[in-house]
Amino acid sequence: MMSAFEYAPAPQSASVVDIAPSYGLFIDGEFRESADGKVFKTVSPSTEEVLSEVAQAGSEDVQAAVKAARRAFEKWSALPGAERAKYLFRIARIIQERSRELAVLETLDNGKPIRETRDADLPLVAAHFFYYAGWADKLGHAGYGPDPKPLGVAAQVIPWNFPLLMLAWKIAPALATGNTVVLKPAETTPLSALFFADICRQAGLPRGVVNIITGDGPVGAELVAHEDVNKVAFTGSTAVGKEIARTVAGTRKKLTLELGGKGANIVFDDAPIDQTVEGVVNGIFFNQGQVCCAGSRLLVQESVADELLESLKRRLGTLRVGDPLDKNTDIGAINSAEQLARITALAEAGEAEGADRWSPACELPSSGYWFAPTLFTGVSQAHRIAREEIFGPVLSVLTFRTPDEAVAKANNTPYGLSAGIWTEKGSRILKMASKLRAGVVWSNTFNKFDPTSPFGGYKESGFGREGGRHGLEAYLDV
Repeated sequence: MMSAFEYAPAPQSASVVDIAPSYGLFIDGEFRESADGKVFKTVSPSTEEVLSEVAQAGSEDVQAAVKAARRAFEKWSALPGAERAKYLFRIARIIQERSRELAVLETLDNGKPIRETRDADLPLVAAHFFYYAGWADKLGHAGYGPDPKPLGVAAQVIPWNFPLLMLAWKIAPALATGNTVVLKPAETTPLSALFFADICRQAGLPRGVVNIITGDGPVGAELVAHEDVNKVAFTGSTAVGKEIARTVAGTRKKLTLELGGKGANIVFDDAPIDQTVEGVVNGIFFNQGQVCCAGSRLLVQESVADELLESLKRRLGTLRVGDPLDKNTDIGAINSAEQLARITALAEAGEAEGADRWSPACELPSSGYWFAPTLFTGVSQAHRIAREEIFGPVLSVLTFRTPDEAVAKANNTPYGLSAGIWTEKGSRILKMASKLRAGVVWSNTFNKFDPTSPFGGYKESGFGREGGRHGLEAYLDV
């Protein structure tokens, strides 16, 4: 029998990116130290090597950033849309030109595989700036009145799982509609946002239009609570989202929240097995499962469950876990020790509650934060691994017999962000999609994103939409 080909190592050199020993805050078009001089370290999740020191913003810095954004708002919002579009196009082109550098940087700081940052994240980042550049001079035709107005200063807090992509989702529509921005990236992944600040300078963006402050949760809390902020946009955990909603309640600030999820990926007995297995793998193991819309609950029609699981386990055995800079790597490092501890604890809870745990044989690196792709069978809806968002490479498998049972199980969650349907019948796709309480429903695919498509959730997955024409509304006074 012919044996499988062995992969030769194909490491991407890290030399294409030049990381400085330290970075300051980006306020009013300049990098500066924090007012009190505090710093924190950002490390590579795959090696635990310190990559750089970054300024820790404090109250005085938040005040300065919001003040700079407010000062810049008057001139920026008064520019004709076609002029704002030129800046967005310029930013998009620079991102394309520097995409290899940015992809390597994102992999170093986040731990995700280079093939994902290179082939998925960076093309989408540029696409979002191109897309919203196209809207900047057409806002009167977007369906929000003949002359929609911007809100003012937008406070944006983004997570660590897609640092640069989430930045693009928020900054591109904000600038296109005439708002100015103060953005806080996650404390474990601040570097790509600071490189983006350099891109803003390279593009000649007026001072104060984009401000980036780095630091921990209290910095973000202070930013969203600032009285001179008109709009708050947050992507992250449901717990923090609820806290932000309480902070903003009773004010005139506009708010959008994109929070957690526990997406159901529903497989019917007529689905093509091989194609479905690839979709299931992409649904939960893309970005190490650290995706809010991950298909973390696999609902399989009982009659094909054994066949599908056999193929799925065989496919998981071929996934390559390891150095995220290796172009052959499928699954990289978990972003932080804290996140690894949470994934580990929930997986152990699954075992303790009686579910059957399985992982393919794979050797994990000795340093860094790693978790093998994991699959649980014998899962009931009462298990924590079926109810709670794990945010890691852990798939919980449940079965169903009828479409109604699949809908009931899929909707039996406080979340409502995403779902997937696998079947050859178009009528079944439409019928199921109409019954699923999820902001995004993919059919015969999963985790596909496009700047022209709106994205957002129901229930505890948040509210408001990002992306597409709908994403403009969140930054307009309508």
